[in-house]
Amino acid sequence: MTKNKKIKKPNLKNFKLKKKNKYGSIVTLIAISLIVAMLLPYIKDKNTFVDSEIALNQLETNYQNEIYKDILIDWNKAIATISWSSVVEKWYTKILRDIVILPKNDSLSDLWLKNPNIKTPISIKDKTSEEFWSEMMPTIIAFILFIIIWIVLISRMWGVANNAMTFGKSRAKLYDSTKDKILFKDVAWAEEEKEELAEVVQFLKNPKKFRDIWAKIPRWTLLVGPPGTGKTMLARAVAGESGVPFLSISGSEFVEMFVWVWASRVRDLFENAKKIAPAIIFIDEIDAIGKKRWPGTGGWHDEREQTLNQILTEMDGFENDTNVIVIGATNRADVLDKALLRPGRFDRKITVNLPNLPDREEILKIHASTRKVVGWIDYKSLASKTVWFSWADLGNLINESAIITARNDEKEVTEKRITEAFERLVMWLRKKSQVMNDEEKAITAYHEVGHALVGKLLPNTDPVHKVSIVSRGGALWVTWFLPERDTLLTKKSKYLDELATLYGWRAAEEIFFWKENITTWASNDIERATKIARSMVTRFWMYEDIWAENFVWEIDYHSGQGQRAFISDETTKKIDDKVKEILKDAYSVAIKLIIDNKDLHDKISKDLIKNEEISWEEFKAYFA
Repeated sequence: MTKNKKIKKPNLKNFKLKKKNKYGSIVTLIAISLIVAMLLPYIKDKNTFVDSEIALNQLETNYQNEIYKDILIDWNKAIATISWSSVVEKWYTKILRDIVILPKNDSLSDLWLKNPNIKTPISIKDKTSEEFWSEMMPTIIAFILFIIIWIVLISRMWGVANNAMTFGKSRAKLYDSTKDKILFKDVAWAEEEKEELAEVVQFLKNPKKFRDIWAKIPRWTLLVGPPGTGKTMLARAVAGESGVPFLSISGSEFVEMFVWVWASRVRDLFENAKKIAPAIIFIDEIDAIGKKRWPGTGGWHDEREQTLNQILTEMDGFENDTNVIVIGATNRADVLDKALLRPGRFDRKITVNLPNLPDREEILKIHASTRKVVGWIDYKSLASKTVWFSWADLGNLINESAIITARNDEKEVTEKRITEAFERLVMWLRKKSQVMNDEEKAITAYHEVGHALVGKLLPNTDPVHKVSIVSRGGALWVTWFLPERDTLLTKKSKYLDELATLYGWRAAEEIFFWKENITTWASNDIERATKIARSMVTRFWMYEDIWAENFVWEIDYHSGQGQRAFISDETTKKIDDKVKEILKDAYSVAIKLIIDNKDLHDKISKDLIKNEEISWEEFKAYFA
């Protein structure tokens, strides 16, 4: 018997998966400094001097007349600033100065001694420090620029080296189980799926119980289901219930242009998980690297196969005391390689289906609890409308209703706003720019009421949710039927009633606008009706009597292109004749129902022209 090892609590403080680049801000600062240094010589003083060169005797005369503010002896040049004259132009001041070229630097110093009563100061500029800086500054600037360039180059080389060394590192995100914990109670659906995953939780909590009887726990679990059904949330709930770290990565994150990187990232991922074990590895969209292998060579295919082989190696390399569980997720299980799905690898496959009616009701309540929603929402009625909505779709519905509520400056989300968001998601936005004239509006109204009326009077159709002649997205009008409950099978009687409902438009146009005014607007209805009728004959075998004595069950008459070559002309004619018969009967049913209820049809159509939309409650009131 294998000796049980004591499981240590993983230390996550010093565990790092990524390093940030520290040199980006330094390089940016240096670049800005260089730009400023280059622009500084071009920044001029606000005051601009206007210099005039004069003779030395003229300067002496002006000095005695005391017209100067001050005189500066700068090397062999005397600069005399005129004190009483300055010119102001636009936003700056021009100061007038007299310039004299002197034979000696201090030739004017005697003027002050000869005329002690004159207050104009005469100063000699000290050039000692200026000479030093003028000689040394180019050398200092060149040295500083050399140091800056050297630091930038070294930092970039170090960054490239770091990046080259981290190409093969895993990009998995580590979630601490103590923060943002998700438990099974937060997953308000998928009860069967949670029961299956409970074994994984028990193994991570108490592995000794399984080892004592030498049981080998399934370490590889595959979650299969449509997008948005909560596969990632289920995996995080397993980590939350177990209290272990959760490493999450997508299959596409293994992909890199360098040929040796993919498999290296797989190895690094599993090494990191073993360091912090017990832990859970979650690989989302695993079909990106686990597709079926095909014969052939060439770059990308070879690298992907090496990555798959590395994953298979890691699967087989788990020892019985390795407390690492791997959960994969995909919505394309049909493309996965068979080697991944054999027992000992992904031997536990759990299908995560779309939520049913009770599940959708609970999911809506969970999403609503995170928003300011009024307390009297009919979640059961809302759940019955959202057939085929996933967990993500329902969350988007509640969030969209909150956005609409805030846009209308309301404080709480009401059922009206949720219904508005539902219609916006399913039927798209209303197109106010699409305007019909009165004749088109009337024809459209009678057209749509023809659908709704026939559907209401037949027993096997879904209830009418809304009738609208308002343009939405790609549809100019809509009659919206919604099922009351989830269904897995469709009966022949339901198909027949749906065909009659689709032909309600043609019956209404013929009765109210005569055959000469039949429009082309409902071509989609004809197409849908023809497909349903042909499927009833060729795919669902609801009229097998047409095959007579040569009826053969194993032939598929519905395969479409290519398959039609194997069907005889006689059989094809029988199929076409039966489809025509079905459609003709459906049209006759629609004609009879509209003729028998012509006055009611006319009343509803006129109300629809006036109001543009009729809700489920308003439509039901016509039949009270």
